[in-house]
Amino acid sequence: MAKTDSPNYSAESIVVLEGLEPVRKRPGMYIGTTSQKGVNECLREIVDNAIDEALAGFSKNIHIIMQKDGYLTVYDDGRGIPIEKNKKYNLSALELVMTKLHAGGKFSSSAYKISGGLHGVGASVVNALSEHLIVEVKREGKIYRQEYTRGKPKYPVKNTDKSILNFPFNQGTAVSFLPDKEIFKETIEINYPAFKRQVKERAYLISGVTFQIQNLKENDRLSYYFDGGIKSLIKDMNRGKKELHTPIYIKKQEDDKEVEIVIQYNDSISENVMSFVNVINTHEGGTHLTGFRIALTKAINSYAKKILSEKDFKEALTGDDTKEGLSAIIYLKMSSTNLQFEGQTKSKLGNSEAQAFVQQAVSEYLDVLFEENPGIARDVVSKVFLAQRARLAAKAAKDAVLRKGALDGASLPGKLADCQEKDPAKSELFLVEGDSAGGSAKQGRNRKYQAIFPLRGKILNTERAYLDRILEFKELKELVIALGMGIGENVDYAKLRYHKVVIMTDADVDGEHIRTLILTFFFRHMPSIIEKGHLYVAQPPLFKITHAKKVEYAYSDEEKNKIVDSMTKEFKNSPMIQRYKGLGEMNPDQLWETTMDPANRILKQITIEDHQETDYVFSMLMGDEVPPRKKFIVTHAKMASLDL
Repeated sequence: MAKTDSPNYSAESIVVLEGLEPVRKRPGMYIGTTSQKGVNECLREIVDNAIDEALAGFSKNIHIIMQKDGYLTVYDDGRGIPIEKNKKYNLSALELVMTKLHAGGKFSSSAYKISGGLHGVGASVVNALSEHLIVEVKREGKIYRQEYTRGKPKYPVKNTDKSILNFPFNQGTAVSFLPDKEIFKETIEINYPAFKRQVKERAYLISGVTFQIQNLKENDRLSYYFDGGIKSLIKDMNRGKKELHTPIYIKKQEDDKEVEIVIQYNDSISENVMSFVNVINTHEGGTHLTGFRIALTKAINSYAKKILSEKDFKEALTGDDTKEGLSAIIYLKMSSTNLQFEGQTKSKLGNSEAQAFVQQAVSEYLDVLFEENPGIARDVVSKVFLAQRARLAAKAAKDAVLRKGALDGASLPGKLADCQEKDPAKSELFLVEGDSAGGSAKQGRNRKYQAIFPLRGKILNTERAYLDRILEFKELKELVIALGMGIGENVDYAKLRYHKVVIMTDADVDGEHIRTLILTFFFRHMPSIIEKGHLYVAQPPLFKITHAKKVEYAYSDEEKNKIVDSMTKEFKNSPMIQRYKGLGEMNPDQLWETTMDPANRILKQITIEDHQETDYVFSMLMGDEVPPRKKFIVTHAKMASLDL
């Protein structure tokens, strides 16, 4: 995008919509939550303000520091927030930005053509939710500072000779804030791994900008710099997969819109598509993604008709056919003043003109590319038609099962010991390894709300399995029936029969393998169960520690050692220690008491924090490519805990 003229970014660019008072009363309305995610959101807002300067072409360096005392500090070498007085409000523009809700240059097209900070919150909300905040601005060789306590200025903006924030650049803005413990009662610490992933993602999108992170608490320091932009990101997305062709890169600019797209098919059966608007990750897609999908399907169909005979081209390709093995990134940049997002979190774009713009860009480019590069075109068409054949075979297999009424839940599998409760929100399904453990679980459970589904042996590795193979595998077909929501394109989430699905396997290598196979199945074929927070892993105890009639259970070596030391001091000799290898070694009462009773049990919820990284791990560990898996095993061998 073209640079915005620097003179236009002045005090008069700042527009105020309303005051700050509501923020502390209802912080969740502005940052989503006051949990740890809310702390991350505050830091992201400040970082995105710095990124806006980079998007406008005025910043090349963004530094972030997590201080030992809890302060979070962000520096940029952009133009610096204006400090002169805004005539309309008779306040320094800096104070307006930091103390008034919906005040900033994002509402004036003269200051920012494109912007990621369009929540309309940003610095002022972070200030309101901070126990203490310091902002420093370097403009025209001078340093200006203001400090705040819970959003209220401690003194007017002042010109100072020395930076108390150790400003590393000759110009720009520095913000350092301490999240308020009165607001963030759970913690004021950020989720550092999640934040690093977020910064890395933005570094890919803004090529040529250096992001430096220092975590002084963990003594960690790193930098991100990618000059390849989204072409570098697609390489990262396809780690561990066999690429079928060189990346297809599309770029189009028109008026106040610009789109970059990169497409590359691989040999997997899953899809990995990311979409962005002005560095905001639109997780739920939107009109730009819709335009891309329509154009991609149309272009592939059009070329396939030209090169295939009527015998081979029996049925037009669908959008689902083009998804298999597709990695793609759609990065749209639009005027900040015209953007329309659905929801406060800006995860779905609503602009109708974006669909037409992206659709035209993809159609024009692919039509020419396929004609001029028949090798790439044939690789894509072959992959997509293979997906179509698999889809039709899976549909036939599913239809055959549906004709028998099996997936409708009319006839639940005999191995399922169902619960009495009919409300899914109160019902639990335990996936238990083996008949022995299944028997103990059936006897020890609370029949009112706990159902048991025993798994016999290791299930099918579904990383590269189509739906027809899954439905042929008895254990998985019966599991789908038990869950009740169906599978594939006809999934009906409302019919899910249990809102807690608990994987309960032995605490040995085989148990961990079975758990990994189950996780692979849910991630690849029933992801909504994970995304909606319904999948858990049970934590059975590793040790039973007994002295006379006193019995305690330990879930780790550290806990075992503490219990042994305590008992030894109490009874003056060593207790008896039993190491559990399998769930079947516990009688029903023990299994209930330690692993199934909500009052005592430990359940770990399965979540997906980084879909791209999760996709890579499953592809690498469960896919066909051996070298990446071998490298992973060798690299992490020392981390393995072996029970010899």
